Amino acid sequence: MIIENEKVRLEVVEHGGEIQSFYDLTHQLEYMWQGDAAFWSGKNPSLFPMVSNTWTKDYEWQGQRYAMKNHGLVRYADLKCVKHTADEIVMELHENEDTLKQYPFHFTFQIHYRLTGKRLDVVYHITNDSEDVMPFSFGLHPGFNCPLLPGEKFSDYKLVFPQDEQPKQLAFHGRHEIIDRSFKEIALNYELFEEYATLVYKDIKSPYVELVGPKHKVRVGCLGYPFLAFWTAKRDAPFICIEPWYGHGDFEEVNCSFDQREGTMNLKPHEGFTTSYFIELF
Repeated sequence: MIIENEKVRLEVVEHGGEIQSFYDLTHQLEYMWQGDAAFWSGKNPSLFPMVSNTWTKDYEWQGQRYAMKNHGLVRYADLKCVKHTADEIVMELHENEDTLKQYPFHFTFQIHYRLTGKRLDVVYHITNDSEDVMPFSFGLHPGFNCPLLPGEKFSDYKLVFPQDEQPKQLAFHGRHEIIDRSFKEIALNYELFEEYATLVYKDIKSPYVELVGPKHKVRVGCLGYPFLAFWTAKRDAPFICIEPWYGHGDFEEVNCSFDQREGTMNLKPHEGFTTSYFIELF
């Protein structure tokens, strides 16, 4: 499915309902990571109903044990296109036999994509179609080419916030610890990710973060998300993921029920949850 205007073109695929391409027509430039098994075959999955995983890779609910792969169900499923107009695409997933074996709830999961100029707004609607309260977490995992142009390096780029930040870093590097940080920008280098694997920050106040290179940048909305993570696969991987999250995986053994894990939301029967973010190209 493709929508475009005079400035950009967006392509969305059924698998995961994911963005296949967000292409700048004015600069002839692909901003989205295209996937490469040598580094990371993923592209930009939606994380539902779990961000990462539990410590044990499974969980108990009403006396039964269930297990999901990393980051939940949607990234492995094929979504159906239920709306396709000149400037909007809507992808949808309902529970099925496979999802119910992993997550015993009935749900409707929708992703709405809409273009305005060089800005893509992505809105998520999640509805609990069950008769019981539905615990879930949610997150985003879009990957961006970094560097964007030939001759540039990963270390030529930085993450820039519009205001000074004093977040907590949830670090796991041999042990789990919470570190007070203070910054307005983060210079990218592979050594940083070799030390922490994933940079996870809690309580970022800025409404967006920018991936800034020598000639181009991309702005990613994160307003309202309690956690913001950054990840790349390994040294020389030519991409970075910018990941607003509502919850996070277990950094250590957690002694609480599945519905009480940090960042878990509990949606009442037949009620809905809506969240959004945006990607803007420069």
